[in-house]
Amino acid sequence: MADAIVAGGGHLVPLAEAEALVWGAPRNPEALRETMIVAPHLTWVQLPFAGIETFSDLIDDDRVWTCGKGVYAEPVAELALTLALAGMRHVGAYARTKEWSRPHGRNLIGANVTILGGGGIADSLLRMLRPFDCHVTVVRNRVAEMDGADEVLEPDRYMDALAGADVVFLALALTIETEGMISRTELEQMSPHTWIVNVARGRHIVTDDLVWALQEGVIGGAALDVTDPEPLPPEHPLWSLPNCIITPHVGNTPEMAVPLLSERIATNIRRFAAGEPLVGAVHPHLGY
Repeated sequence: MADAIVAGGGHLVPLAEAEALVWGAPRNPEALRETMIVAPHLTWVQLPFAGIETFSDLIDDDRVWTCGKGVYAEPVAELALTLALAGMRHVGAYARTKEWSRPHGRNLIGANVTILGGGGIADSLLRMLRPFDCHVTVVRNRVAEMDGADEVLEPDRYMDALAGADVVFLALALTIETEGMISRTELEQMSPHTWIVNVARGRHIVTDDLVWALQEGVIGGAALDVTDPEPLPPEHPLWSLPNCIITPHVGNTPEMAVPLLSERIATNIRRFAAGEPLVGAVHPHLGY
């Protein structure tokens, strides 16, 4: 981060002299709270992750806040596509067997795809899905045409987008409105072969309801890079379900994230110095 600040033309100075703060402790909101108390003069704060729920009660309109929104879109979308293919083609279950088994699986080619969320991950995923000739429906807060999407729906129609989908991707911010948005009611709207892929936040899904749906064959399966709780305890039933694939929140690894976040910091330092709009601005009233 220090190198990125310098690369962007900035200078590292004591907090009392700083105009802006690049925050590097994503799981320590109390330390940031204390920092803001002793440095109320700061006019811009850069947060490291795309999700801001840890800091939501600190974000205000008194200064500019930016986050890692869009920074990690490419690697996260790549993992989402990987998980969808692994689930739909039965790779996860095949990997657990100890003997030759009968064929399973459905094509992603020509599939009906729903993406909940219309940010950077959705943009990247739409581009990656293009060779698969899918019919893609995106649900997002601000309805607008998206390259690669056949339909874009407003949030209150997200239930319509679940019915008939072969795979449902969760790639949206965690807010009051989106917490627990996939529960028993929503799962029952899906087809018995539908795979749900969550690369957003674990709390979008009611975990107990997901376990029920997987055990009862209500949906085809779930591929989860995020869970609730997280980390998932070793004894949790999701680990043992053959139609569930779990990765340990590795949508982007440190090797992927460091150069991407460094470029965002350097870009925003340059823009801040030039008085230009910053990339990844947080909207306090929207919660992301």
